[in-house]
Amino acid sequence: MVKRLGKVGVLMGGKSAEREISLRSGNGVLAALRRKGVDAHGFDTGQKNLAALDAAGFDRVFIALHGRYGEDGTMQGALEQMQIPYTGPGVMASAIAMDKAMTKRIWMAEGLPTPKFEMLTPESNREKIIGELGLPLIIKASHEGSSLGLSKVMQADQLQRAYAQASKFDKDVMAEAFIEGKELTCAILEMHDEPQALPLIRIVAPGANYDYQTKYFGKETKYLCPSGLPPEQELQIRAIALKSYRAVGCRGWARVDVMLREKDNQPFLLEINTSPGMTDHSLVPMAARATGMSYEDLCMQILRTARLDMTPTSDWKPD
Repeated sequence: MVKRLGKVGVLMGGKSAEREISLRSGNGVLAALRRKGVDAHGFDTGQKNLAALDAAGFDRVFIALHGRYGEDGTMQGALEQMQIPYTGPGVMASAIAMDKAMTKRIWMAEGLPTPKFEMLTPESNREKIIGELGLPLIIKASHEGSSLGLSKVMQADQLQRAYAQASKFDKDVMAEAFIEGKELTCAILEMHDEPQALPLIRIVAPGANYDYQTKYFGKETKYLCPSGLPPEQELQIRAIALKSYRAVGCRGWARVDVMLREKDNQPFLLEINTSPGMTDHSLVPMAARATGMSYEDLCMQILRTARLDMTPTSDWKPD
């Protein structure tokens, strides 16, 4: 079975603001696949170009890239052109999921719950936005992950500074209504050609501040799996997460972030990650362990789902 996987490339590093975390994810995956006997090779897309990737002779690749140029459909498009099967969602789903605003618009159209939002520009009427969304507000970069550029606005005079912080990472900045409650995440993993929602993880961060530093380098955050929610409520949230995954058109695997509002136990979808972290702090491996699946077996399962979205429609060749 392992031999049938062929020569495997683990794409990592890249050029995004999440390069450091991607290298940690990629090296973890690479070591795990090798322990399983896979002919796996690391490939840093931030140091080698697409010509080198095409020449490497990979039969399939595991995408451990995070953020732009790896998780946003661009690398997926290049791999489609090179006819190299890859893990995770395809071109369109990856591009949509990387755009938080577009993702939320699709969820809203599908009747799925997600917090109200407005896009910010330097010319935005701040008072009107606060009037529509209320306070506190969450300000975030629309095309970044790992909570980069994210901040919580408690009063109107903090909004300008929060916008400036987020705009360092992205020209598109979102203001989102803050949901007071429990922070949850749901890993989705394709098993036997069918996506399955893994057990929920509840995230309890110090001061409810789950930022980039806390997420990857802090030791104070608690991760509860089992989540501690009533079984019926957990199953309801997992079902909503699965619907959100399908609405965006995902395949292979992903991770959906959710807030459970304290006052009425209403879940709200925040975002979907199509190339989640695979570091020692990461949540998909934690959820998989709760089902009895080791890190190595998780990597193998994700790798087995590698495929192309499109196949050639003709034998056309250039003159």
